[in-house]
Amino acid sequence: MSIKAKLSFSISMIVAIILLLNIASSYMSSKVNQENTYERQMQAIAKQIVVTLETLEKNRNTMDIELGIKLRLAAMVAQEKLNPDIEQVTDAQLVALRDELGIDDLTLWQRINGEVISVKSSNPDELGLSSKSWDYWNTAFHQLFNLKKVDIKQGQTLQNFWTGPINYAVSDPTLINKWGYYYDGSTNYMINTIINTDKNFKYDLVNGTNDVIRKLINQQPALLEITGIDPQYFGTAPIIKMKKGVPVHNLDVRAIPFGTYTYKNTAEETAIVQEVVTTGQTITNSHSSNGKQVLRSFIPIIADKHYVISVAFDEQALHEPLKRQLFAHILISLVLVMITLISSYFIAGYMIRSLNQILITVNAIATGNFKATTVIHNNDELGLLATRINTMGANLNKYTTQLKDTANELQSTKQYLESFVNHTSDAIHVIDLQGRIIQVNNAFEAIYGWRRDEVIGHPLPTVPEEYRTAYEDLIHKVITGGSVTDHETTRFTKTGDSIEISITISAIRNEHDAIIAIASISRNITSRKQAEEMIRRSEKLSVVGQLAAGVAHEVRNPLTTLRGFVQHYQRTGSLSPVILDLMLSELDQINMIVSEFLVLAKPQAIRQDCLKINELVGDIVMLMDSEAKLYNVELVVRKLTDIPTIPGVASQLKQVFVNVIKNGLEAMEDGGELIIELKSFDDHEIIICFIDQGKGISEDDLKRIGEPFYSKKEGGNGLGVMICQQIIAIHLGSMHYYSKIGEGTCVEIRLPIPEKSICLPLEEKGVQ
Repeated sequence: MSIKAKLSFSISMIVAIILLLNIASSYMSSKVNQENTYERQMQAIAKQIVVTLETLEKNRNTMDIELGIKLRLAAMVAQEKLNPDIEQVTDAQLVALRDELGIDDLTLWQRINGEVISVKSSNPDELGLSSKSWDYWNTAFHQLFNLKKVDIKQGQTLQNFWTGPINYAVSDPTLINKWGYYYDGSTNYMINTIINTDKNFKYDLVNGTNDVIRKLINQQPALLEITGIDPQYFGTAPIIKMKKGVPVHNLDVRAIPFGTYTYKNTAEETAIVQEVVTTGQTITNSHSSNGKQVLRSFIPIIADKHYVISVAFDEQALHEPLKRQLFAHILISLVLVMITLISSYFIAGYMIRSLNQILITVNAIATGNFKATTVIHNNDELGLLATRINTMGANLNKYTTQLKDTANELQSTKQYLESFVNHTSDAIHVIDLQGRIIQVNNAFEAIYGWRRDEVIGHPLPTVPEEYRTAYEDLIHKVITGGSVTDHETTRFTKTGDSIEISITISAIRNEHDAIIAIASISRNITSRKQAEEMIRRSEKLSVVGQLAAGVAHEVRNPLTTLRGFVQHYQRTGSLSPVILDLMLSELDQINMIVSEFLVLAKPQAIRQDCLKINELVGDIVMLMDSEAKLYNVELVVRKLTDIPTIPGVASQLKQVFVNVIKNGLEAMEDGGELIIELKSFDDHEIIICFIDQGKGISEDDLKRIGEPFYSKKEGGNGLGVMICQQIIAIHLGSMHYYSKIGEGTCVEIRLPIPEKSICLPLEEKGVQ
């Protein structure tokens, strides 16, 4: 695709994205406005219904109060005119009194055997009725007969009087009546006055509220229905009672007191209604019913009781104006994008004419014609670009000449370096990061015997198997940023001979300072090692001579004593027990010197285990604690850091720790604390410090510590410290003494933590 087309397409895409964002913003704004409008409509509908309900319920309550007062007055008048004994009252008297009082019926009730029954009435259908199954009505009757105030929440209570809520008559389920009950104890019956309220009630509850709902639905085309919900009975089975064989749904137990509930989703909406009543918040949900997608909101209100007003809208009808608006915006945007695409195509063609001239010059420079130039007189970015390209061509012409000279110089340097590498007496080889050899010099072939073609592309063949792990550790050290210089080790030649070498390993890095290979320089030091071995043997002979002289000196003294006692025995023929004890003591001294000398001289077969130094020190402290108390010394262990596990020989290290602690105890004649500090230093070594509060060691004595048969202790021979130093050396550690006269002595033992060891967890060894 040409730049002209790309530029035109890019501009069109930018315009399209802007228009799309505008459409989305407009749509979201319209949707929010629509939702706000819908919310306001619901609130307005709810408020209007609340006002209607409050007005109608106020009228209804007023009517209930007036009817209740009227029924009580009628009952009191009837009591004055009737005989207090029901046996003296006839039904004809009740009919005449009913007409006189202007009520619809008059019935007398008695409580017989705990059951309240209508005994006489102006209406034959009212005779023989029992209130036993009438729920709270039966409770109210018994409270009246007991001359107690009726305390149920339904109906209206006055002195000695109770009137129930308006409802369908039991004697005639087609009638809606209002009943009043009066009993003050002066008669043996309860007076029941009845007024029919059918016409007034229908206008109050049904026609009044439903007329308002019909008007609201007619005003809102998208409004489907408005439903008044009684939360107490919504979602439960309707309470139907049989009255005169006719099933009657009482007015006070209806789930839908007013409005309609055609677009149902009862199972889900039952839970919603209870949540609305609990939280007092409006909840909206969407569902499909009767072929329409219904958007229904539930609004809690309080009139004479808790109601939930449900307003149902046709969701498709609500969104239809929004969809028409969205379609119009999309159509207009498509037209604008097409206009932008066409106009931008011609504008781009005009703008890139200068760019084509620049392209011709760039192509010429690309073919090696660095003297090609472009003449553009514009002062815009393209004019500046043309000037820069002309400058670039001139610079390329200049730098190309310089590069040719530099290339010749680099070639000469390369030849010099290759000559140096191939003619040096040290073996040089280079491996990649996978361990394969990529380059060797002539000295490598001469020292190790392998030709280039035999080792290039293969792992290094000179490393003995027992040194393989140590070699990998060296390579890992270099890769992680360390360095290896003059490391002495052993290697194989092609013929299988073992040679001693000194090796220096370094990393080869690229221009980004990343390691790309590893170079090793090795020097054959076999001859030097042989000379050093001869020197060491000579030194060993000298040391052995010194040790032999020391042993001879130490043994000669007790032998002289023994010889004298033997000569004494020859002369006298007997020895006293004291002399025998002295002879045994001298023999023990000789045995001890010889034993320690053998321990020092005999090579030790070492089988190392994984040791926890802190536990090892703890065991020794427990062992030495009783002896420390004899010296009035307290052993204190301080673990300053976490102590890792290391390989070693537990018995040998215990021997060292016991020797050091005993020396410390013997140095503390006045008692005190002997402190043992344990710490790990940089994860490379463990440091154990034994700090006593004794008399200290002079500088001259510090210099001679470890010499055989040099000791300041009475009966000491100096071999104990020497053996301890040898044990620590076998463990590749070190042992140092620090002391001041009068302040005490610190014995510092350092033990290395191997980078790879059987004591490390598998993941630390690199095992996958």
